[in-house]
Amino acid sequence: MKTSNLLLRLLAVALLMVGCCAPCRTYQKQQRPLEDTEWQLIQLHGRKITPTDENFSLRFTPGGEVQGRGACNRLMGSYTTTKERSLKIGPLASTRMLCRDPHESEFFAALEKATHYEMDGPMMLLLSDGDLLAIFQSKAPSPAQE
Repeated sequence: MKTSNLLLRLLAVALLMVGCCAPCRTYQKQQRPLEDTEWQLIQLHGRKITPTDENFSLRFTPGGEVQGRGACNRLMGSYTTTKERSLKIGPLASTRMLCRDPHESEFFAALEKATHYEMDGPMMLLLSDGDLLAIFQSKAPSPAQE
């Protein structure tokens, strides 16, 4: 009798765990690949960033190029990554429009300081030796990209 009680309890726990994972599967489906995703900056050095449609965005191409925009200037450069999610961005080049937004230079510097990245659902976390530099959210893909 004790064995059957134990089996029933284990079965109940297993069913509970399977039921709880439904949101996890949905969250994983929201995860986007690093490449060919439009990434919107939402946090820089722990401070919330409220971007407009075009500002503070990035796109990594399969060919090893990164393109994006700060508050005023466009950026371009190269990047390399590994399966272990190490990430090296730069050197970067940018247009040289006068920009009074203090976050732009911090944004460009954070990109070049990055050593790796992590994915969390639709979010990409940019890190430097374990320290969180920035958080990006994937923009919704256009119907042509799906």
